[in-house]
Amino acid sequence: MTAFMDYPEPSNGLLKYFKKDDFETDRIKVAEGTFGQIYQVKVKLWREKCALKVLDTSACPHMYKRVMKAASNIAKVKFKYIVCIYGLCNEALAIVMEYMNNGSLNNLLFNVNLMWPKKFQMIHEASMGMNFLHSLRPPILHLNLKTTNILLDDHLHVKISDFGLIHWEEETDRKVLEHLIARGNISYIPPENLGQSCSPPGPSYDAYSFGIVIWEILTQRKPYAGCSMTTVLLQVSHRKRPSVEIIPEPKPPECDQMVGVMQQCWSQEPQARPQFSDTVRKTEALSEIMKLPGPRQNSVVKGHEGEPQCPALPIYDISLPLPDLLPDEQSGKEAVLSLLFKKDFSSFRSSVKREHVYTQFKGSKSLLHYTVASGDKTSVEHVLRLGADVNCTMAKGYTPLIVAALNRLHDIMSLLLDHGADPAQGDEDQWTAIHFAAQNGDDRAVRLLLNKGMLADAREKSGWMPLHLACQNGHETVVRLLLTRMSIKTIEEKEEAQGRTALHLAAIYGHINITKLLLSQGAQLNATDASLSTPLHLSANAGCNRIVRQLVMGGAEVDPLDRKGSTPLHMAALKGHTGICRQLLAQGADPDAKTNQGWTPMHLAAIKRHETTVVELNNQGASVNAPGDKGWTPLHLACHQSEDQLVAKLLAAQADPNVREDGDRWTPLHMACASLSFPSVLHLISHHAEVNAVSARKATPLHVAAQHGAVAIVKALLLNGADATLRDASGFAAVDVAHNHGKYEVVQQLETFAEEN
Repeated sequence: MTAFMDYPEPSNGLLKYFKKDDFETDRIKVAEGTFGQIYQVKVKLWREKCALKVLDTSACPHMYKRVMKAASNIAKVKFKYIVCIYGLCNEALAIVMEYMNNGSLNNLLFNVNLMWPKKFQMIHEASMGMNFLHSLRPPILHLNLKTTNILLDDHLHVKISDFGLIHWEEETDRKVLEHLIARGNISYIPPENLGQSCSPPGPSYDAYSFGIVIWEILTQRKPYAGCSMTTVLLQVSHRKRPSVEIIPEPKPPECDQMVGVMQQCWSQEPQARPQFSDTVRKTEALSEIMKLPGPRQNSVVKGHEGEPQCPALPIYDISLPLPDLLPDEQSGKEAVLSLLFKKDFSSFRSSVKREHVYTQFKGSKSLLHYTVASGDKTSVEHVLRLGADVNCTMAKGYTPLIVAALNRLHDIMSLLLDHGADPAQGDEDQWTAIHFAAQNGDDRAVRLLLNKGMLADAREKSGWMPLHLACQNGHETVVRLLLTRMSIKTIEEKEEAQGRTALHLAAIYGHINITKLLLSQGAQLNATDASLSTPLHLSANAGCNRIVRQLVMGGAEVDPLDRKGSTPLHMAALKGHTGICRQLLAQGADPDAKTNQGWTPMHLAAIKRHETTVVELNNQGASVNAPGDKGWTPLHLACHQSEDQLVAKLLAAQADPNVREDGDRWTPLHMACASLSFPSVLHLISHHAEVNAVSARKATPLHVAAQHGAVAIVKALLLNGADATLRDASGFAAVDVAHNHGKYEVVQQLETFAEEN
């Protein structure tokens, strides 16, 4: 507990003010954005990872003041597709935000080969976030929307970040624009704002940026790549936009409609661009048509601490750069590739020579790689007859067989295998063709490879087997096929990074049919990973109700401890999964089990403000007065966080309003005064809280309220018997504390009260 004389500054609404000491000393730099550096930090009290965005105010000296205002407003509202802002840190000129485990969309687009349903889902979710910002009164304009400011949660759902940091004002508009351009944002700035003088931007500015974002998601490329700033300016001013011709094939019919949305967004005239309220309806309809699969079904990214790790799905780039294939500039080898690109396979076969077969193209690709990617089996057979090495590799180690597997070219896969392709040959990360096929849910390719002698338990360099990939991504047919070639001992083997079995992965991602299938094959219910988490821990944490029910009904232990001493009930309470808490308690879970730090499930629910979960735990017999770390009770936590409704519920459940924590011996009333929660103070007083309780330093709640200038709270305390003459350990009365901290309105109030009494 911090001494009352050093307590953090008061909060505004839900916004918190943090000190550097509120974070653990270890912090990790994870990114550098347009307006500052982002660090991963852990809040000591919450035991939760957060993002600390340290602002660079050089572009705009008044930025922090603006950020404080914007953060104060946005902290009062929450939305599924908006990154949550927890507060500010004055000492570091930083924003404390929700930490997104999978980083930015920008990184994902260039490390993972996304399938169409996932692309459409991400576009729709981004439009949802932007529509929310624009629908506020007054609306919040982003003005820096780009893929680096679209972040990804554990299940690859997007959230908009860094909104409201830019404000166009007379003295700073050009400086801000110049700063954005200098940081590489020119591709996202609409033409009307690129001139020497421009009007303050409106919603159409964000609509233009969103059009560029859609293009990036559809193509997984950077706009205007390799072009100078001058070239971009000229192209944009002459109504030229990134080419839609390079959107990869094959593409679904709905893609043309999404391109239409994109082109409307980046219209040259601002008035022609749609409102996000219109855009979000269109993207929603297109996403629903695509019938999106479950979370993570289409892509895998490298995990982060506490999350399952899986190697990034490599990107294979076999596209032909159009500028290099213009007729007047073609060399012999480029002319051959041009025929493949045009799908003129007959001319290709008549033109290709043995010398072309042994030519190494960009990225160490061979002619066979390009021919396989073209999808024409006859041409592949022709190149093989000319002596092509069937197991040749490109720069990242991809073989022609891997390229065929990635493109689901089953006939060509069979042809390559018949010509001696090694199914066990992997890329630089030891991913083999069967890993890619399992990842993509391609059961036909998996069956073909198994029938050609490929082992079902092949491991890539991090220890992942095809079974792990299929279980994580929900490909039940592939799982069934692999299980026919595996022993129970092999099924129980773990990937090396996090030590998780196939059952762990199916459980955490909510794949109920795969979970049942693995259990029917003898998978261990209580297997532990590297953090000693069981499948029940992971499914409870992820909110997978059906998985939890299946595991507990199957006989899983309900109170296993992970390395932090957490049970599945702790996990569910921390995330506010009330239904799962109810299930676990019904099966005998200990409602008052403590973690290694001494927190009960009710403490964790209180820390995260899950009121419904707190009530459910109390109804199931959990103690509302259990002391946790430093002797804090759930009521201490609720008061500290200004959660007056939760305070009321805890008091109604017989929480002790006069219990003291271990450090400075503060009562909940001290904390409510320090957090400036007037409703909480009233709730506590009405439940007989001692208004003159003294801390270890002899500070009363009145001293704390006086320090922070809480006029209304001071008045409430005085009217309910607070003794203004009591002195703290330094010999100060409340009026002295108020005077020392410059809270002169409180000084006047206390002096007036003394005169009247």
